[in-house]
Amino acid sequence: MSDTAIKLTPFVRQEYERDVHVPASIAEVERELPFAERLWNAPWARRALILILLALIWESYARCPNVISDLLAMAWHGNFTGFPACSANPLLFPTFTDTMTAWWDGIVSGVIPARLAVTLRMLVMGYALGLSLAAIFVTFAVSTRFGTDLLSTLTSMFNPLPAIALLPLALLWFGLGAPSIVFVIVNSVLWAVALNTHAGCTAVSETLRMAGQTFGLKGFRYVVKILMPAAFPAILSGLKIGWAFAWRTLIAAELVFGVSSGSGGLGWFIFENRNTLDTANVFAGLLTVMAVGLLVEGVIFRTIETKTIRRWGMQHG
Repeated sequence: MSDTAIKLTPFVRQEYERDVHVPASIAEVERELPFAERLWNAPWARRALILILLALIWESYARCPNVISDLLAMAWHGNFTGFPACSANPLLFPTFTDTMTAWWDGIVSGVIPARLAVTLRMLVMGYALGLSLAAIFVTFAVSTRFGTDLLSTLTSMFNPLPAIALLPLALLWFGLGAPSIVFVIVNSVLWAVALNTHAGCTAVSETLRMAGQTFGLKGFRYVVKILMPAAFPAILSGLKIGWAFAWRTLIAAELVFGVSSGSGGLGWFIFENRNTLDTANVFAGLLTVMAVGLLVEGVIFRTIETKTIRRWGMQHG
């Protein structure tokens, strides 16, 4: 580079003014969507469509269960002799209309609501006790190293163990009745909720942890004010898994032994009708189990999601 200084002439932008012409009519900025598109965008409408399709498939298969197997057999042997005739067997697989009739009769007579009330009462007791024990374990685990090792060891031991496998021991320890079923429900809820909650707490960022420590939060206050809100998506997932485990464990336990003080639950209702070969009522009981699952997942947990993690921007979709 030469010693002679290079003189740079600054660039000067030419100033000008441009006239803005406002059009006489502005195009439509916001347009209301058609009713069909607004209906399709609603989650309840899509789920209702899925349920209707499943009901149609159920009704079609129950009326002609042999058609598909016969057509596959004809195609396999290569001798198509015509469309097979329908031969339904209500004893093995009732139609959707017969199941809905039995379900409605059970509701009107009060049998299904009474059995459902017994089942839900045991579910609430076991689920609440399991959540309380899980909160104690997780609080101890996030506060001390020994608590972490204890929770990790216990979850490795008991989480893979089917809760229904403990029912024979529960019958020996607590006798015949609701306490035995509540015990297996607690075992099914406790480890799933504790494992997900602890995983969510350990995934909390170090910045939030240091902020809590700066304000002098320790022990239970530190868990409630810092870790729980930050780990709430994982906690909610644990609550869902725990609910599903508790519900299916409860129904299975009632199928094995579900009479308490002369009144059985929903699982025992299914078992009784199976013994009398009333298949429509068996399916009505199973339909009630699925209806409760849809209600809890689609209303209760979805409302919690909407008012918490989706409102906070922690979940999308």
